[in-house]
Amino acid sequence: MKYSFVYIMTNTYRTTFYIGVTTNLEKRVTEHSNGIGSKFTKKYNLKDLIYFEKFTDVNQAIDRENQLKNWHKEWKLNLIKEKNPKLETLKIM
Repeated sequence: MKYSFVYIMTNTYRTTFYIGVTTNLEKRVTEHSNGIGSKFTKKYNLKDLIYFEKFTDVNQAIDRENQLKNWHKEWKLNLIKEKNPKLETLKIM
């Protein structure tokens, strides 16, 4: 089964967020970390994965991405802190 992921990248200071969707989370995070694939993440040095959700339907993932992009920053932070209270960089295995 192929999965889709909604993920949030941030910078060292946790001040700027990027929300994306992908079917290969490990590859996409590596691309962001190397400054490839998104001008926004490169411009704001967003290299740390701090949140992701896993979906079996890519359309659900896209809908969730669009929903999160419309949220206030405080709402996003509260969501992230539910799973990652210390806002630590997550490792993909």
